[in-house]
Amino acid sequence: MWGVDHVYFPVIGIAKTLFALQGLRFTVTGAQNVPKHGGAVLAINHTGYLDFTYAGNAVLPRGRFVRFMAKESIFKNPVAGPLMKGMKHIPVDRAAGGAAYRRAVAALRDGEIVGVYPEATISRAFELKDFKVGAARMARDAGVPIIPCVIWGAQRVWTKDHPKRMGRTNTPIYVDLGTPIDVPPEANPHEVTAQLKATMTAMLEGLWDAYPPVPEDEQVFVPKSRGGQAPTLEEAAELYKQELARKAAKRAAKAAAQDSGQDSGQDSGGATAKG
Repeated sequence: MWGVDHVYFPVIGIAKTLFALQGLRFTVTGAQNVPKHGGAVLAINHTGYLDFTYAGNAVLPRGRFVRFMAKESIFKNPVAGPLMKGMKHIPVDRAAGGAAYRRAVAALRDGEIVGVYPEATISRAFELKDFKVGAARMARDAGVPIIPCVIWGAQRVWTKDHPKRMGRTNTPIYVDLGTPIDVPPEANPHEVTAQLKATMTAMLEGLWDAYPPVPEDEQVFVPKSRGGQAPTLEEAAELYKQELARKAAKRAAKAAAQDSGQDSGQDSGGATAKG
């Protein structure tokens, strides 16, 4: 049950106030599958920037907080950084994730619930992308189960390539928490990952069937396989490649500009010394 979490409590209050102002309508199923004690990996599908808040909200009735693994850059933000640290979330350096992995396993062994996105990045198709094996490895190494968690509706609030809709939209948010998947020490992480993806696929399809009809002007948030206008998984993969290429070009341009500035400074310094 809840321990002393001086930062988490007020942040929850702020989040719940925001949810109320937006008129978000939550439907949570399977909450009984979240253990009241002990560690667990919470594996969540990734369709929007705020789905982690909806997953965290769904487990609160069980008296649990989730420690999310998040990009290290968020922790460097002057406002979000102290909050992330205060809530004991785990920073991830994608170029060298070993330290984050060890911290996550330690947190799991200490009885925490650690939230992860097996897809790693947002799915523009709003269907499940390929899964990484990290969730299965962490669960195996820590000796804890995986709780599958699927969310539907988060993409209608704020997601990639679309403007955020943070006003009073009265958006339905559906969250389903599945039966824990045990991961014994001898388990093959790839086989566990395949089982996890199959389980979450079936759960997500169940939410699609149960979710209220989406208005015509919001069909961009519905998968093409369900008659909507979102990109297919293949089209989304191409968009992601283009995004990575733009980011790489931006980093290269920034590095070149810095190098040029340093060279100019050295030249200027040399001329001044000579004069």
